[in-house]
Amino acid sequence: MEGVIPVSGGKYVEKVFQCELPQGTRDKEDAEVLERLRDLVEHGRGFNVADTPEYIEGTSYNVHPSIARRLHRGDYSIQAFVDLHGLLVDDAKEVFDKFLKWAVTTGKTGILIIHGRGLSSPSEPVLKKKVVEWLTRSPWRKWVAAYSSARKCDGGAGATYVLLRLRPVTKRLKKGKAGAGKS
Repeated sequence: MEGVIPVSGGKYVEKVFQCELPQGTRDKEDAEVLERLRDLVEHGRGFNVADTPEYIEGTSYNVHPSIARRLHRGDYSIQAFVDLHGLLVDDAKEVFDKFLKWAVTTGKTGILIIHGRGLSSPSEPVLKKKVVEWLTRSPWRKWVAAYSSARKCDGGAGATYVLLRLRPVTKRLKKGKAGAGKS
């Protein structure tokens, strides 16, 4: 630590710009928008990735929607990840299936699937849509408790957090239905 100079206790961020509206254009709406912009720039408040069209989230049967929001916030530990980015759909499906099988058999509950944002796709993000389809419509849906877009530090809209169950959801017979009507 030789030669290190401590940072002074003052402000760490300098004022970069002054944003003022010309006189006469100041109305309530402009003032509110300007205040929200200041909050975003100065404090990082006010931007929510969940409000963008790229954000995805979902929960399985009998799982509260707040679980997906908590998953996105980083409240659950991510224990493994797979990178499908750049693969063709058939290859990605094969890797996805092998990864989920491994994750389930080794007891992983928090996983990250990197699929990319689909910026090089002609119309829409192909792998991203397929990952959502595989999580919600394939046999793996029984193991998925919740999923959501990752935080920016883990790939943002180009990756998806998945919370897996320890046991798959199964159909349960309701009490009284078995043998009903028989005497």
